Amino acid sequence: MNIILSVLIAAVAPGLALLCYFYLKDRYHAEPIRIVGKMFVIGALLVLPAIVLQSALIPGTNETSFLFSFGISAGVEEFLKWFAVYFLIYKHAVFDEPYDGIVYAVTVSLGFATLENIFYAFLHHAGFSSLLYRAFLPVSGHALFGAAMGYYLGKAKFQPQRERLFLAMSILLPTVYHGVFNFILANVRSWFLGVLPFMVFLWFRTIFSMQRANAGSPYRALRPEEDRDSFPTRAAGG
Repeated sequence: MNIILSVLIAAVAPGLALLCYFYLKDRYHAEPIRIVGKMFVIGALLVLPAIVLQSALIPGTNETSFLFSFGISAGVEEFLKWFAVYFLIYKHAVFDEPYDGIVYAVTVSLGFATLENIFYAFLHHAGFSSLLYRAFLPVSGHALFGAAMGYYLGKAKFQPQRERLFLAMSILLPTVYHGVFNFILANVRSWFLGVLPFMVFLWFRTIFSMQRANAGSPYRALRPEEDRDSFPTRAAGG
């Protein structure tokens, strides 16, 4: 029983830790915990239709192929996550600043990644080293793909004149990132030389996007003192 609990905690902890990180980076108007929790559960439930769809599409497809990496794996998973965020949150009243797109897309993505990680842990009898590897790669990868999705959903919501373009980017970019990630893992033997540089790029890109999304918050003007402390180069320009 203790072993099962330890494996479960190890499988769940990375997703929850990353969720806390992205949630706490919302500088101006934190999202309701209740809704964030619901979206996390919904993200986890998306694993089931993803398995069904991928199982129907996989026969005859090589897992190292371009089609599998970008279409069957990344395409199906990112579309399901995008569909959930768009139809459940995008037009909801709680989505009231650009950073909210990142919060909810990352939440759904980490819900998905967490249940996927639990399945992997128990089906493959994964040890601590395997789960640590998955924490740094697949789990954090899902969070970064979700951040890209959410960033462009935020831009679409608050720049209606370019909504269609940004909505297209919100599904296209995370799918491309996810596909590249899959393709590298499947075809490059050295993860240090292959996927690690790509993950570093994604983290830098994500941090930049988070800063930009926060800077566009309509609540920013309500906290001018904090804003001057945190963004000294921007405060002078308003």
